[in-house]
Amino acid sequence: MRVPQSWLAELLGELPGVDDVAEAFVRVGFEVEDVHRAPEITGPLVVGRVREIEELSGLKKPIRWCRVQVGPEQVNGIICGARNFAVDDLVVVALPGCVLPGGFEISARKTYGHVSDGMICSATELGIGNDHAGIVVLPPGTGEPGDEARPLLGIDPADPDAVVELDVNPDSGYCFSVRGLARELAASLDREYVDPAGWYYVADGDGEAWTVRLDDPGCARFCARRVDGVDLAAPSPWWMQRRLLAAGMRPISLVVDVTNYVMIELGQPLHAYDAARVSGPIVVRKAAAGEKLTTLDDVVRTLDPDDLLITDDSGPIGLAGVMGGATTEIAGPGAGGTVDVLLEAAHFLPAVVARTARRHKLPSEASKRFERVVDPELPPIALERAVQLLVQHGGGRDTGTRTDVGAAPARRPITMALDLPDRVAGVEYPSGATTHRLRQVGCDIDLLLGADGAGSVQVLPPSWRPDLTQPADLVEEVLRLEGYDAIPSVLPSAPPGRGLTEGQRRRRAVSLALAEAGYVEVLPFPFVGPSTWDAFGLPENDARRRTVPVLNPLDADRAGVTTTLLPGLLEMLARNRSRGSVDLALYHVGQVTLPHAQPVPMPDPGVHDRPTDAEYAQIKAALPAQPLHVAAVLAGNREPSGWWGSGRQASWEDAVAAARLVGRAAGVELRVTKAELAPWHPGRCAALRVGDWVVGHAGELHPKVVEALELPARTCAMELNLDGIPLTELRPAPQVSPYPPISVDVALVAGADVPAAELADALADGAGELVEDVRLFDVYSGEQIGEGRRSLAYTLRFRAADRTLTSEEANSARDAAVAVAADRYGVTLR
Repeated sequence: MRVPQSWLAELLGELPGVDDVAEAFVRVGFEVEDVHRAPEITGPLVVGRVREIEELSGLKKPIRWCRVQVGPEQVNGIICGARNFAVDDLVVVALPGCVLPGGFEISARKTYGHVSDGMICSATELGIGNDHAGIVVLPPGTGEPGDEARPLLGIDPADPDAVVELDVNPDSGYCFSVRGLARELAASLDREYVDPAGWYYVADGDGEAWTVRLDDPGCARFCARRVDGVDLAAPSPWWMQRRLLAAGMRPISLVVDVTNYVMIELGQPLHAYDAARVSGPIVVRKAAAGEKLTTLDDVVRTLDPDDLLITDDSGPIGLAGVMGGATTEIAGPGAGGTVDVLLEAAHFLPAVVARTARRHKLPSEASKRFERVVDPELPPIALERAVQLLVQHGGGRDTGTRTDVGAAPARRPITMALDLPDRVAGVEYPSGATTHRLRQVGCDIDLLLGADGAGSVQVLPPSWRPDLTQPADLVEEVLRLEGYDAIPSVLPSAPPGRGLTEGQRRRRAVSLALAEAGYVEVLPFPFVGPSTWDAFGLPENDARRRTVPVLNPLDADRAGVTTTLLPGLLEMLARNRSRGSVDLALYHVGQVTLPHAQPVPMPDPGVHDRPTDAEYAQIKAALPAQPLHVAAVLAGNREPSGWWGSGRQASWEDAVAAARLVGRAAGVELRVTKAELAPWHPGRCAALRVGDWVVGHAGELHPKVVEALELPARTCAMELNLDGIPLTELRPAPQVSPYPPISVDVALVAGADVPAAELADALADGAGELVEDVRLFDVYSGEQIGEGRRSLAYTLRFRAADRTLTSEEANSARDAAVAVAADRYGVTLR
């Protein structure tokens, strides 16, 4: 929101310097985006009158050669590309020698076959606004050719007018107006404030301005006024154009400028109809399926049944609170060169307008205000102000008729202890500070005295502050206006603690272990939709498909909280691949949400009293399980290529190794067994177990999943339920034997379907306490072994803690290991 300092001064009287004004806004919670001081322009800047216009042909863009009178007897030729001016219009001309903002020096130069002796200026080039679509056209009578232009533009060095640009908070919709900002500035400077809405008397009407019917609760109030005989050729007064330019809006015509001016001044969006083009009564209703509307931007829009419409007998004539329709636009004068104007001021529900504006990708200044709540008591006042301006500057005739259908929502009083702001802030404010500040906000206050002698106030919030609904909101207003800097920063004394819990230590150890192994931690999006599970190839009855829905999702296609970390991780992997990263190893440690098979209803306890024990128990029972998981994904090379040789592509073994690494960091040795579980490849998937309990899976993703998610070939992943691994508070330090080991190799012929990991477990079980490690080092299959069989070669390392082993002891342990393997899986020595 851009607001000129002179406009604020009109409501508050003389103001301090613009820097002090900006600081005053910051004190009451606003963010100052920028301070636009009066532009520095040196050299001749004058009023010019356009005498001739020649359209140059044969060029790639429209160019005009203009003869402009810039003095009593001086006419200059100037090249200009703008098309919003005509012969006899008054314009602003920078003559050679003038230096515009940004150090842009004007000189005579030859271009397009003519000498351009100056420049016709736009608001952007002059530094007085954001509009660069057309040049500044001054109203007739503003000045004479050759007159100094700076005083007219408000950039006179003797009387500069700065513009403060503010970032208005979403819950402060009333501050999208000079009325609201002046109130906030008055509170910050502790000045008296007179509401400009009280300047305009609304009398009883002499009949209806138009028949209006409200068929949908999305419109709470609809007001209309009619002004006949408005001269469309009448220009907007220059003071109005100057303020619109400073606020970032381009002057267009008197009717449009008046509606925009009142919107910026008071905060109430208005819409003007050509009364001759409105047929029958106006009805506010929802759209029917398939209805269409051509909006003022000449776009034909197919309407949604959720869209709120302004209609007449011909059908839709406007999107409520967003944009009007082309069929009732004031396109030109009627008989006698005038037009009868029907003005609308309404109060629409914010959510209805917000959905419509987003659905049609049609943001507007009106919708920006309606989305943030407009004062429901303002429509008749804003109409009165607009009617006055049209009568005064457009020669219109006030018909005296008024339509006011519906009503402003009732305001509800709030009772608050008088000392509540002091207790919340920990500050003893001066006597009367609470009532003083709440009156500055616009509240009506009644003092109450309780039976115990404690004082309280009954506060009726103003109509423009629907966000004030409870005592905490009033406390915030008092603290904000008194100044957050007045609240002392006192750090509470920290009680002695016990440090990190075992679970916290384990989480950090796991994360550190993966990072040290070359994995990069990411924070993926935690929401999923049905399409993700379809891509994963999960059956319809898979428990992972049952997610907890989000009531207000960021993405309608992903409205459930994920039950596994893999969707977000794989999305991050694909995103990084699309940005040029080829070799990736990503991980994430986070919670998943697992709903109960039989959901328990969540209670809704009040906030006035502590929940009962039964409510606490029901809340805990209703909360879904949220175990901590760790997951990792790999793609590309796990070992890079270089002068030392070719790289090694990441494979399912790396995913299993990552899971084993996590297990060791968590204090357990995971067992690996064969498994089948989507989205992994059925022949390259391992179950990860603690004892016989499955805590996760690892392996290579199924090719169909890789194709559906557009992932690199042979993408691998692992996921573990970290909370499923038991915590061990005391971990015994590993014993290191000072005696040498003995390594023995065995080659076993087994069926091709016997998992190598399970065979290794059998060897370890049979070898007894002396075995230190069992490692697979070779796999062979061929004619010598036989069809359907393969040879698995293992190295068994033996070591004793108290002596040097003999060969006989090692061989005996090896034979025992082979015997157990043969008994379980029918293997034979090769």
